Amino acid sequence: MLLAPEVFASTGMVNAGEATSGAGSAPLGEPKLRITAGLGYELVGVYRGMTIRQRAEAECRRHQAILALQSALASGPDAGAGPALKARLAVLEPALPEGERMVESLRTDVREGRATLEELDALQLRLDALRALAADTLRAQERLAHLPPRPEQSLSTLLQELRDAEDEIERLSGKVRRSTAWSVTLRGGYDELIDVPQDLPLFGTLTVSYKLGGLSQSAANQRARSARPKALGEEVEGLPQRVERLLEQLRATRSAEQTRLREVTVLIGDLEGQLQSIQSLETSKIRRFHDYVVLELARLRAEQAWLRAHLDALGTFLGRETP
Repeated sequence: MLLAPEVFASTGMVNAGEATSGAGSAPLGEPKLRITAGLGYELVGVYRGMTIRQRAEAECRRHQAILALQSALASGPDAGAGPALKARLAVLEPALPEGERMVESLRTDVREGRATLEELDALQLRLDALRALAADTLRAQERLAHLPPRPEQSLSTLLQELRDAEDEIERLSGKVRRSTAWSVTLRGGYDELIDVPQDLPLFGTLTVSYKLGGLSQSAANQRARSARPKALGEEVEGLPQRVERLLEQLRATRSAEQTRLREVTVLIGDLEGQLQSIQSLETSKIRRFHDYVVLELARLRAEQAWLRAHLDALGTFLGRETP
């Protein structure tokens, strides 16, 4: 609307015409019909319209940042859990059939008197723990499936984009307010007085006006621009505050999981070394110990896969921060 010209037309009676006497001609103001039509263009409106368009683009960027941040807040502590659950399930799925074969083989040994019920129960408990972990993983995946997708950028980047968009919106709003002090109007068209001789019934005008209140508008705009980030930062339950709390929580989670990953990696190395050392031994007790170690290794490898995938996902949320 602001970028388009206006079409205008008007008609009415005006005082015009002349009367002739012995002293010559003098205007008497005889009413005459006047018809005016043409185009008008507000030149400042072009500037204002382009500025409003830029502000709308900044508002779109702000809205996109808000949606991405709200998506992350909806996940909360579960941020990054989706890939981690998938990685854990990928380890558990092949381990469960192998564990069932081990339990069935040991059950046969119990029936034949080569193993005790205590040994069977111990192995069965390890297998049940893996089954419970797999079931919990599937339930967690179903729950996370209803959450919005995670953002591709880090939360710190999105938060900065939100602040930049807010500042840009206020800057452009100030330009729009400042432009309202000016009016530069160009008008031209057809203008005829009926029954009055005219050589060329056309006209053109350029009107420039300025509101004196615009002299103080720049200072007011500057105060508004500096106050906007303060207002955004002082909200008790505002979006930036909730995101900052989530960031602190995710940083603490990452630190704890990095420590746990190092511990699990050491344990896996120890158990793999034990398996290699008993490969050549064929006694029944050694085989049962081997089965215990295999199931324990499956649990630890599932945890290791979870930790690695979750830390990678947290890296996306937190960006390149120093832990």
